[in-house]
Amino acid sequence: MITFYGYSKCSTCQKAKKYLNGKKIRYKEVDITMNPPSRKVIQTILQGKAYTLEQLFNRSGLMYRELKMKDKMPTMSKAALINLLANNGRLVKRPIILNGGSHTVGFDEKVFKKTWK
Repeated sequence: MITFYGYSKCSTCQKAKKYLNGKKIRYKEVDITMNPPSRKVIQTILQGKAYTLEQLFNRSGLMYRELKMKDKMPTMSKAALINLLANNGRLVKRPIILNGGSHTVGFDEKVFKKTWK
């Protein structure tokens, strides 16, 4: 089963859901703000090497700017950054979609066409 970490008011999440629904791909939706992806999920995405740790941050988000993450990230350890993401869904780029072997972060139609057929 595919897990979709998203936020109902996020336009990027809505585009991703529209794509999946159009392909009749079933998924379990998780509110990323209430239940952010676990450390294990984040580490799994990073092990796939398609995304860097920095790419998992919602760099256009209000919380990212309020916490001045752009300035803090270079001095923080990888473990600290992963913990921050796992404990605060508003810092995580969305949507995150995964099914064990495959995963995507954000919405890029070309990537979705390759990953979610």
